[in-house]
Amino acid sequence: SELKKNVLEARQVNNVVGKALRSFSAAAAEGTPERKVAVLGAAGGIGQTLSLLMKMSPSVTKLSLYDIVNTPGVAADCSHVNTGAQVTGHVGAEQLDDALKGCDVVVIPAGVPRKPGMTRDDLFAINAGIVAGLVEGVAKNCPEAIITMISNPVNSTVPIAAEILKKHGVYNPKKLFGVTTLDVVRAKTFYAEKNGLDVNTVDVPVVGGHAGVTILPLFSQATPYAQMSDEVLDALTKRTQDGGTEVVQAKAGKGSATLSMAYAGALFADAALRGLNGVSDVVECSYVESSVTEAPFFSSKVKLGPDGVSEIYGLGDLSDYEQEGLKTMMPELHASIEKGINFVKNM
Repeated sequence: SELKKNVLEARQVNNVVGKALRSFSAAAAEGTPERKVAVLGAAGGIGQTLSLLMKMSPSVTKLSLYDIVNTPGVAADCSHVNTGAQVTGHVGAEQLDDALKGCDVVVIPAGVPRKPGMTRDDLFAINAGIVAGLVEGVAKNCPEAIITMISNPVNSTVPIAAEILKKHGVYNPKKLFGVTTLDVVRAKTFYAEKNGLDVNTVDVPVVGGHAGVTILPLFSQATPYAQMSDEVLDALTKRTQDGGTEVVQAKAGKGSATLSMAYAGALFADAALRGLNGVSDVVECSYVESSVTEAPFFSSKVKLGPDGVSEIYGLGDLSDYEQEGLKTMMPELHASIEKGINFVKNM
């Protein structure tokens, strides 16, 4: 009879959870506006997982998957998932226009991944042209859309996108974002692990850019605050900065950070959608056109609203260690931005 009781209790719990999920989906379907999201580079390492995560988002009603190869398969696979978003697949440059028409948010993970020994600069040579071509498509087909840029090197690809959009007379700095969310995700994870905290309650702002020394986690502003020695602080900072390299080496030539990047990319796209839909107090770190420092693009906390960026927050109080980090990153950050701008000038 004890077993029977347990089985009945388990069934009741299942029913309650099932009901809650169904009502959440129904509420999401009734209450949220129609939103079309495109993933450009949907068949790649990041793109496939990201496409699945966007299919699971209650904020997405139409999901448009684009790549130069293999998209029909990814789209067919994703379309079987029993969530509300309607999936379409688009393959090859001649189908880019269809993929983008009417989009509210365009997520761009396209390009080649980093391999062992490759710097983000090596990536530039290949990915700059790919990004430029895709952003041209956005300028022509959905100039009002929010762009969330994942393709590396983000420090340069965001300025490239800005210059392309300017060429077409449709640049809106409030709608262009470099996704630095993975740096925040890593900083939270490493900080929580080191200090024995529940990672779900932890927040760590990460500012600067999205490569090496330009990534600056502000552990002095972390919540809940944990006192750390200089050695631990330095080690956590460097681990956050080198998180991508850690994964590249661990995968031993078989890829780069795809799963954690897809997760971070989906988190940020979902935040952008919630902002568009008028949810208040949506705040994420992101690499945007900014006057917070002398660098024309910079990542800090940004409030997301119905028009994209609604407010860019300053850096707050920095420790001496963080002040030093900020100074150290500036030459590299400026050079990466210049590189992106010059690439479009010389196209």
